[in-house]
Amino acid sequence: MYKLSLETSRELILNAKDFSSLRVLRDQVHEIIQVHPLLSTPIEWNQQLNDIHDWLIQRCIVISEQLLIDKGFGAAPVPYAFLLFGSGGRKEQTLWSDQDNGLIYESTEVEDEEEVAGYFKALADCIISGLMVLGYPPCEGDVISSNESWRKSLTDWKKNVQDWLEEPNWENIRYLLIIEDMRAVYGDVSIVDKLKEFVAEFISSHRSILENLLQNTLHRKTSLGIFGQLLTERYGEDAGGVDIKYGSYIPIVNGIRLLAIQEDVRETSTLERIDRLLECKAITNAQANEWKKAMALNLELRSKTPFQLEDGLFSSRGKLLTSQLSKQTKKALKYSLYTGIDLQKFVQKKVQHELDQ
Repeated sequence: MYKLSLETSRELILNAKDFSSLRVLRDQVHEIIQVHPLLSTPIEWNQQLNDIHDWLIQRCIVISEQLLIDKGFGAAPVPYAFLLFGSGGRKEQTLWSDQDNGLIYESTEVEDEEEVAGYFKALADCIISGLMVLGYPPCEGDVISSNESWRKSLTDWKKNVQDWLEEPNWENIRYLLIIEDMRAVYGDVSIVDKLKEFVAEFISSHRSILENLLQNTLHRKTSLGIFGQLLTERYGEDAGGVDIKYGSYIPIVNGIRLLAIQEDVRETSTLERIDRLLECKAITNAQANEWKKAMALNLELRSKTPFQLEDGLFSSRGKLLTSQLSKQTKKALKYSLYTGIDLQKFVQKKVQHELDQ
């Protein structure tokens, strides 16, 4: 019954004619999938949920393209791809994730640049507005395609990345790590692959940048005290709760991402990265199993964090409330936190070993 409901939802989503219809479908799918964790593993549930997010975003883009045609802009003048960053790029979004996205398009002749850039500005603005109708709030850090910094031709993207790589200050390294999670959810994947290849080639020939990446990666610590106690929120409405997103999930995701960069693994999903790292013998079977277990726990715990619905937009602070911290949940969370600590130690040792060569 659930599978049938998902298949029906996909068909309805991909045939929706406007943003309002998509919003109704998103709300209906929310109700269906929120019941489902009891019937599947956290990893399966996460995959199904992220497929749904992809369908909604893809249809939003198709509708936006048609709206531009109706307004006289015509079709896209050159091939392009719509990018997801963050949890969207890693296929790890929760039910209430925000927008972290960008846009990349093929480079054109100089005389056509202004016209082409104008089309993609209009398209990005339309997509972002549509996604807001669907309930996706823009990223607080403004990492969205309506921001020109995250909407460029392939040539300009390469220039930007080159600047980041040649001046690896804290902010530029943060930007670089953002695009390491990029995934084309719609459009010409080959353009994205060209940018990924450009980044990989630079890192391959400038290994010292791993030190900058390491410092940024280890900046986020787990929510575990020196005596093995959970570090809880001290103030506000989350007082007594635990930050699952930044205290447990992000340290693991960040560590595995840096290992993937070091080994030139191009997958963006954390679980897929673990599989590839194991294949290239960068990690052991025991490590892979531990990290996958911790990821499954984090995906499950993140799905349980309370969410808010304000002005039609979904959001979550990514924290479990004190009332949700049962003995069993605390035990599972501590396993994840200890795994995160061990992972960070391994990452530091592995990267430092290469830097010392």
